[in-house]
Amino acid sequence: MWWGGRGQSFNIAPQKEEPEMGSVQGSKMPEPRSRQLSSCLASGCLPGEQILAWAPGVRKGLEPELSGTLICTNFRVTFQPCGWQRNQDTPLSSEYDFALINIGRLEAVSGLSRVQLLRPGFQLKFIPEEILLHGRDFRLLRVGFEAGGLEPQAFQVTMAIIQARSQSNQAQQYAGITLSKTGQGSRSRKPPIPLLETLEDWETERKRQGAQGWRVSTVNERFDVATSLPRYFWVPNRLLDSEVRRAFGHFHQGRGPRLSWHHPGGSDLLRCGGFYTASDPSKEDIRAVESMLQAGHSDVVLVDAMDELPSLADVQLAHLRLRALCLPDSSVAEDKWLSALEGTRWLDYVRACLRKASDISVLVTSRVRSVVLQERGDRDFNGLLSSLVQLLSAPEARTLLGFQSLVQREWVAAGHPFLTRLGETGASEEAPVFLLFLDCVWQFLQQFPADFEFSEFLLLALHDSVRVPDTLTFLRNTPRERGKQSGQFNSYTQVYTPGYSQAPAGNSINLQLSVWDWDLRYSNEQILQFQNPGYNPEHCPDSWLPRQQPNFMGPGPPSSMWLFSRGALTPLNHLCPWRDSPSLLAVSSRWLPRPAISSESLADQEWGLPSHWGACPLPPGLLLPGYLGPQIRLWRRCYLRGRPEVQMGLSALTISGLQDELSHLQELLKKWTPRVSPEDHSKKRDPNTILSQSH
Repeated sequence: MWWGGRGQSFNIAPQKEEPEMGSVQGSKMPEPRSRQLSSCLASGCLPGEQILAWAPGVRKGLEPELSGTLICTNFRVTFQPCGWQRNQDTPLSSEYDFALINIGRLEAVSGLSRVQLLRPGFQLKFIPEEILLHGRDFRLLRVGFEAGGLEPQAFQVTMAIIQARSQSNQAQQYAGITLSKTGQGSRSRKPPIPLLETLEDWETERKRQGAQGWRVSTVNERFDVATSLPRYFWVPNRLLDSEVRRAFGHFHQGRGPRLSWHHPGGSDLLRCGGFYTASDPSKEDIRAVESMLQAGHSDVVLVDAMDELPSLADVQLAHLRLRALCLPDSSVAEDKWLSALEGTRWLDYVRACLRKASDISVLVTSRVRSVVLQERGDRDFNGLLSSLVQLLSAPEARTLLGFQSLVQREWVAAGHPFLTRLGETGASEEAPVFLLFLDCVWQFLQQFPADFEFSEFLLLALHDSVRVPDTLTFLRNTPRERGKQSGQFNSYTQVYTPGYSQAPAGNSINLQLSVWDWDLRYSNEQILQFQNPGYNPEHCPDSWLPRQQPNFMGPGPPSSMWLFSRGALTPLNHLCPWRDSPSLLAVSSRWLPRPAISSESLADQEWGLPSHWGACPLPPGLLLPGYLGPQIRLWRRCYLRGRPEVQMGLSALTISGLQDELSHLQELLKKWTPRVSPEDHSKKRDPNTILSQSH
């Protein structure tokens, strides 16, 4: 399964002399073992990578069992089967590799019942007969050690893994790594997608979206407004940078309102942090804040991003339960597995995200208005919802290039704290929000297989890339940290020279490398699998140029402000919490939301539909996902990758199981059948309403 492996291409520079074995194993090995280890080195060690310990063993738990060598380095733990040679072009792309930061749990086993959980700083109490490495990416490596006088090596390699995990950090793992494929590290090269590190990138993206009422602000060029924001972002044309600077000071962490995406119909999707209510803004600052939130529109909807969504602690707990359930050695009985899956709450949280994103998509596409996503930190669910809304509303975001650009803009450049959320700093705020987002996107691929140009293999590559320290894309919390680590600037006051220039002397980190350089980390055959063979290009416009305003979008109510909460729109007296005006909104009754029945969606309220889509077609390009009951599925190829019998369909041993798989395949084939025209596609009914009516 190639999707279990990860890596990139580096110079292969085997050391001429045998490396030291470190504090765990300092004595020289006998000559036969030395030759065996030299063979391991010749198969592809990275420059700066040192072998700490090794031991002969047998990979167990999978069929067939493989004899080989377990090797621990200062970078990874790898199992090398006998007679297997690593690909010289992709020395990290192997299903047998576990980066040290990917090891979530390490266990030593002796006998039938003696098990020791090995944490950093622990001492091994016995010589293990086998060890189990539980990967954070849902893989499991189980290695049994050979008998016959090799017990000390089993002890030494296990202790080496314990020490390497405790001593490793990102700075050490980057030491000595240089890019060299076809000489690309010695000259500038064009990035695969715009990384949004320059003013020119932001201006190009603004023009591509057709956001004429917006401009690129340079107020945060030295990160003195908000250290977690990018150096550039979009603000309304009529606002001066001095006004932007003052207004952003009244939001949590300085993350004020800014444009996330401009809909071709005229609506604007914004995101911002929570109001800093303890501040005391002047009347001018309040007017500037309101002007940012309104973005030139008379109709404004403020969306509480955390409303009806799980907390960070909930996401973390659900992910831990899911990982424990999906490992091959799970103790849950087969007849109780589905109820245990439901008990993890992971699919419930996926469902909640899809429903929220679906409602916001309707808000954006039903009327010309400003929709503002507000989250206290503006670094987690704002990015998730904004990304999902664009995937549902913008066909260009569903292309291979468009999706990668979307992730770069809404997650990487926007300052999502990857390092903290993925648990690499030991902080208590660990929560895999980005992995939750990838699961939501996978649900879209299952429900609309002909609308997306990319396949789930791209999602798997992204899922696995967050655990491999080969790029700075997912291993820093902010653009500022990423830029300092890569040597792009040395201080806040230094003028930043962006782009793809030669790395400074003495800097071992390659500035050109990003997670989007797939050709440096995956083979051409693997990259071809990123393409969805069932994609229908008619679902995406040929050009990314702005389209004319569709006639289905009408103006919103005049001078209206709304709060979207719990699936309903509620009128607001004012947008800013510092206003104390007692006046009420003068809004016509036809604009006021009516009580929603249980089976009614926000789309029913917005378009006045009688709980079905037969009377009015969906806006062109808009997808509304199903999120009820069995419409939400388990991402088997990702979460059950440690169970090959499930991946190969061997679990369907009964007639009913085979019938279920056949029905699922037939359903996918129907969805892949090209539609007659986009108009016919737009007339399909809301899947959630259909499902609720059938019940």
